[in-house]
Amino acid sequence: MERLQHEEFTSIVFFTGAGMSAESGVPTYRGKGGIWKDYDYEEYACQDAFERDPDKVLEFHRIRRRSVLLCQPHEGHRVIASIPEAGIVTQNIDGMHQRAGSEEVIELHGSLWRLRCPECGFRKEDFGEVYEKKCSECGGRLRPDIIWFGDMLDPLVMQNASTLIKNCDLFISIGTSGTVWPAAGYPDLAKRSGAYCIEINPEPSGATAYDRVIEGSAGEVLPKLFH
Repeated sequence: MERLQHEEFTSIVFFTGAGMSAESGVPTYRGKGGIWKDYDYEEYACQDAFERDPDKVLEFHRIRRRSVLLCQPHEGHRVIASIPEAGIVTQNIDGMHQRAGSEEVIELHGSLWRLRCPECGFRKEDFGEVYEKKCSECGGRLRPDIIWFGDMLDPLVMQNASTLIKNCDLFISIGTSGTVWPAAGYPDLAKRSGAYCIEINPEPSGATAYDRVIEGSAGEVLPKLFH
């Protein structure tokens, strides 16, 4: 495999999807074996469900957090964390990149490990066994800071992701089908901005923006690509 020297690039963006975490054993939400095959999102992952029965929704997410903690970052996560020039834009909510040591992570769909108040917008990290329920700023009810079904994406998060991608000179997409918008447009955005674009995926997406497509998992490919 032709190797890359990360020192030759000034700004590298890794764009990661469900396949990146699935390699660590984190269950996916969609697709074969996905969580929504067994659970109705209208009961567990939308604002209406939270308003009807917040304790039921929080218990579901507590179980999700516990299952994620049983999984560990793989070698692909560690390779990314070892590259100083690397920024990460992820569709995943599990915090696996941060556990591997990455610091600059833009989470498009929020985080299992953060809470926010719908009333005043207050956000806080939350790593406890039991979710905190009351906002310390306004007394409102805290909810997981995750983009649920029916939620709008955070405009500032999306803007930050687009800015990072527009300014990169190496864009590497990993484990994403490229079908969920607006994130599905990121490879084209990177390509139009002049970046060299690579896809790493056991099942390539077929997108035309990539200069190089490598079939395989991140844990297998990234150590060979950069080390």
